[in-house]
Amino acid sequence: MPPPDPRANPLLLGHAAAEATLADAMRSGRMHHAWLLTGPEGVGKATLAFRFARRLLAGMPEGASLALDEREKVFRRVAAGSHADLLTIERAWDPKRKRVRGEIVIDDVRKVTEFLHLTPAEGGWRVVIVDGAEDLNRNAANGLLKILEEPPRRAVVLLVCSAAGRLLPTMRSRCRRLRLDPLDDASMADLLARYLPDTAEEERGRLVTLGEGSVGRALALADGGGVAVADLVGKVLDSLPNVSAKRAHEVADALGRDDDAFSTFMDLTRAGLAAAVRAAARGRADPDQARLVGARPLAAWVDVWHGLSHLQTETEAFHLDKRQAILAGCALLAGR
Repeated sequence: MPPPDPRANPLLLGHAAAEATLADAMRSGRMHHAWLLTGPEGVGKATLAFRFARRLLAGMPEGASLALDEREKVFRRVAAGSHADLLTIERAWDPKRKRVRGEIVIDDVRKVTEFLHLTPAEGGWRVVIVDGAEDLNRNAANGLLKILEEPPRRAVVLLVCSAAGRLLPTMRSRCRRLRLDPLDDASMADLLARYLPDTAEEERGRLVTLGEGSVGRALALADGGGVAVADLVGKVLDSLPNVSAKRAHEVADALGRDDDAFSTFMDLTRAGLAAAVRAAARGRADPDQARLVGARPLAAWVDVWHGLSHLQTETEAFHLDKRQAILAGCALLAGR
């Protein structure tokens, strides 16, 4: 299943410190005009941003939490995208190409300028959430920077970003940064039990491990048969340093005709390889990781990781044969 829409998600676990920081700033009366919420994808950054926006737009009711009752009008209007004092900017639909744009463009940022020049409809605050701020193209980033340099009164801009290094340094310097770390296993297990009540506990446990602290990632894997794909990844990695042609063809035949399965296989393979290399570099590799990377220098495995990334990107971008790409990926892993 897809992750819950952050606009309508009342649940946030594992980020009490970040929530408390925003709540304290709200109560202090000296709230910074721009916040940069960073951290891995799928850990709850956008959920926290909308949680904060709802509380602010509701008039900052007293209480340590930012939670707002789902029955409140503000909650329902934010969930429906109909609150007049909240503007959300993200990659928009391109009517010419009939798909979502790959970046946030200057026309999207112009909406922010127009919005912030309006008087708050309900006499309180105006809130802008830029979801996926790393997708701002150069013109859009420069346009937003001007807004951050001259912020209007009683307005807050929340930048939700999984790759803060892609933002302009001058933009980062004008924001108060708040990092959300990967979720702990207990929070992951709790969230998956709520979101996947019909999934067996053992499978949810696998998803906790595969999600690596990202409930969004775990739910995407659950929706795309990620546990079964992870089993195939395990068989490939367990057979290193040699991946037999028979094994490679078995995997290619099983996944090569499914775009989502191909992407999941490549993502999990690169993740498993990266984890083994990191552990080995720090002297913390378990026996399986040590066996996996021990046949070659660590630098050679880094090259393999980059090769797999390039192979996946090219295959997906140009709609190449997924089956042949899996065979090529297995050959890379085997050093062929």
